[in-house]
Amino acid sequence: ATIVLGVNDYMLKPEDKIVSNASCTTNCLAPVVKVLNDNFKIKYGLMTTVHAYTSDQKLLDAPHKDLRRARTAATNIIPTTTGAAKATGKVIPELNGNLDGMAMRVPVQDGSIVDFLCVVEKDTTEEEINKAMKYAAMGEMKGILEYSEEPLVSTDIIGNPHSSIFDAQLTKVMGGNFIKVISWYDNEWGYSNRVVDLIEKIM
Repeated sequence: ATIVLGVNDYMLKPEDKIVSNASCTTNCLAPVVKVLNDNFKIKYGLMTTVHAYTSDQKLLDAPHKDLRRARTAATNIIPTTTGAAKATGKVIPELNGNLDGMAMRVPVQDGSIVDFLCVVEKDTTEEEINKAMKYAAMGEMKGILEYSEEPLVSTDIIGNPHSSIFDAQLTKVMGGNFIKVISWYDNEWGYSNRVVDLIEKIM
């Protein structure tokens, strides 16, 4: 079973022998997608994560099966793949096949951000979206989703234990149903907290 806390942890069963906590990016994206889908019904969506470099990348140009990731991590913006959007479709089954995305690996050590674009069925406004996120962050997703109106940059969220830090200042809507939202995450510490939380839930 693939479990994202705050999104589909109700699906955990005692007979589950192998449980995945998904990825750090999925843990950031899925709570935001759930709130949008619950309130406005997503038709389809695309995400980009601007992601801190990781140990899978190279210090200097060197062999790698992904030729872009073969390039020096500390001096390049590197477009590459991510399975986070498709994984989100698995934890929110009604969106399976309707989400996709990519990653941009950038030269920061920690602290990443998800940029999510979607078309929804129900027309809405920036204010309504932010209100829904704030309500979720204070309620059913407390401790998972954080709502912020601060002018954040990536170092601000290092050490933040939430899966997803929603940046209310950056919400955009065009034509009533074309939405852009941004959410930050500490791709190391935030995710590590969820691993511990999931272990505690299982035990």
